Amino acid sequence: MLVLSRQRDESIMIGDDVEIIIVDVRGDKVRLGITAPKSIPVHRREIYDAIQREKKEKKEAEKQPQAEQKQEPKAQQEPKAQQEPKAQQEPKAQQEPKAQQEPKTQQESSKEAS
Repeated sequence: MLVLSRQRDESIMIGDDVEIIIVDVRGDKVRLGITAPKSIPVHRREIYDAIQREKKEKKEAEKQPQAEQKQEPKAQQEPKAQQEPKAQQEPKAQQEPKAQQEPKTQQESSKEAS
């Protein structure tokens, strides 16, 4: 860190484009004037930290939906035999039709008897 002493109305140059001027000194407070191109953002430290925190939170929020989307295709890429329960993995010829598996109602039994 470079430490410089300056008095009121004196300045410090950073590169060719940024100038920091000591505008006023009152007790333990120093007022600075900063001249910089618009392409260079200039913020107080607490504002800069808040901006960085917001950027980080936004980036993390964008990553979470992408991570969820990446997990879904993996499940879709698995062979169907792995996705279906074991009872459904049997060849369809061996499975009984649904109507034969369910017990008959009294109305169905009486219709067959007549």
